[in-house]
Amino acid sequence: MTLSYKARRRFSLLILLVGLPVYAIVSISLIAQFDRPSILFELFVYVGLGVVWALPFKYIFRGIGQADPDKKSFSRAD
Repeated sequence: MTLSYKARRRFSLLILLVGLPVYAIVSISLIAQFDRPSILFELFVYVGLGVVWALPFKYIFRGIGQADPDKKSFSRAD
């Protein structure tokens, strides 16, 4: 299943605006389950979770900041 550039762009926006805050809340709730964990443990978990959330969405975020490759650009020869 290949997503178009426009669909990937919309899906990435949804992930960043809805999914990432939900993921952050879940991550903080996970740490709150432990009774006063050490600073190094918290740092390790937050860095690990900060990297892990992006791995499944690597394909969706690839090339989003570039121009639309599907759009034909017509240049006018002067």
